[in-house]
This record gives sequence, structure tokens and C-alpha cells, in this order.
Amino acid sequence: MRNHLSVTCAAALLASSEVGAFTVRSDSAPTRTSTALYNEVPTASRRRFFGTVGAAAGAVATSSLLQGPVAPAHAAKLSKVNAKLEALGLPAMGKVPDGFSPLLELWGKGANRFPLLVNFAHPLDWVVTTPSLDLNSEDGTVQAGEYGKGDTATFFVYEDEGNVADIASQPKSFFENVLQKAISQKSANIYQNFKVTNIQPTKGGYQDQTYMIVDFKYQLVTGAGFEVDRKAVASVTSQGKAVEALWCASTAVRYKKLEPALRDIASSFRVYSDGLDMLVPKQIVEEY
Repeated sequence: MRNHLSVTCAAALLASSEVGAFTVRSDSAPTRTSTALYNEVPTASRRRFFGTVGAAAGAVATSSLLQGPVAPAHAAKLSKVNAKLEALGLPAMGKVPDGFSPLLELWGKGANRFPLLVNFAHPLDWVVTTPSLDLNSEDGTVQAGEYGKGDTATFFVYEDEGNVADIASQPKSFFENVLQKAISQKSANIYQNFKVTNIQPTKGGYQDQTYMIVDFKYQLVTGAGFEVDRKAVASVTSQGKAVEALWCASTAVRYKKLEPALRDIASSFRVYSDGLDMLVPKQIVEEY
């Protein structure tokens, strides 16, 4: 059904102000920080981080004061996301956990990438950053987080293996490799004592895609030599030309409190690839 997406639907999706209509964006460059957990945020996301914090904080404060409109606004966002999914012939998001907001974002708008539609839910007060796009290419990823506390949900695309037809049959070493690549992308920090502790298959999305829920932990070694214990849960699948993961992490101390929320984020993750090429007309760049 997705391969028969009409040009009209595709144009309507791109014509909206954002594919991820609920994300907070800014191109403001951040000042430097020595916080190790902040450095774990991919470079392109960091460029927009401080520009988005003010807007998100204001929105959270307003919601806290008004209280009443939170539920209707949440319902409107979910309806908007589901309308876009329906236009693409994709399954609607189910019930979003209380205190969460839905996100729908098109990754791969640049000529250097292939398009993927990323969908998940995140806490309302988390700041969202998305890839930056210039004339020739796209950089960065889709991420949500409370960065000052080290809580993040980050989308990662692993292209080395290409498409993996039966991801549920892959050995533990496969997921270790994917997730170590994910946590080390564009970061100056050193990681050690990485360990996958559990792998559980699940189904969801279009035609019951397979998603592997993977628990893991590691130590982040800061530039000053401090070791920060981190725990995470990821959802890993393979769509299109690559393997995709949404990994949700925090410090080991905060994980005790945040684990249910991080699992909700990972469980809500869906990614789609079929029929999206017409949404992203690739620019032909003349070489001089």
C-alpha cells in the first residue's frame, strides 16, 4: 500500500511546515560546556541545543500554569501525527503514555542520505533536536532529551551491514556492535565496560515489523578522567538500506527512576522506509 502513495499526499506532507510538526527547532549555536553527558549528544544536535532549551522551558512553564489545556493539546498532536501516517498508508500510533508527546520526523532529506520516517513518543518536557539541512547534505539526527540531566533518546542509523532481513536471528555480538557504534558517534568521550544484558524480540508497525528491545550498560569516561555509569534500553530494527536503533539512556542512578519512561519511549519507536523516495527529491550537485 505504501508504494502506491499518491504524489498529492506526498506533496501535502512536505508542504506542511514540518514533517515532525511537534519538534522544537533552532539553528542557534550553543556555547561550549564541559559537561561530559552533554558531549554525548551528536555534534549537529549540540549546535541547536541551547537555541531550543529556552523555547521548551517556556512551553513547559506555560503548560504547568494552565494545566487544563494540556490534554487537548496532546490529543491534537497525536491526531496530527496519525493523519500524516494515514496519508502514507501506515499504522496509527496507539495510546501515548500520560505526560508524553508524539514525534514524527523525516530523516534523510539530504542527497547524502536515504529517507526514513521516524516515529516515537517522548516526555513532554524533553527538548527535541532534528537534523540540519543545507543545499547539499543533511547532518545530525533525531533526538529528544533532558540534556542537563543526561537523559536522552537518540535515533541511530547503522549502514555497514545494509538491510538485515531477519534481525531476530542475529547473535548478541551483532547488537553489541550496532549499539557501541551508536553511543560513540561524534563524541570525544571514551566508553568502556560495555555490556548487553538482555535482548527481547517484539512486533509492531507496518506488517508487524520486528523490533529487538536491547538492554545494555557502559561507562562514560570524561575528559577529566571521571567514570560515569550509564544504563540504557534500545529498540533495534532493520528497514530500507540499514539497521536503525532508538537508544534511550541515562545515568545509572537516574535510570532507577526513569526506566519505565525510557522503556515506554523505546517501545513506541517505529521507523519506515518503503515509498518515501518521492517525498525527498534528491538534488543533483554539479561538480566543478
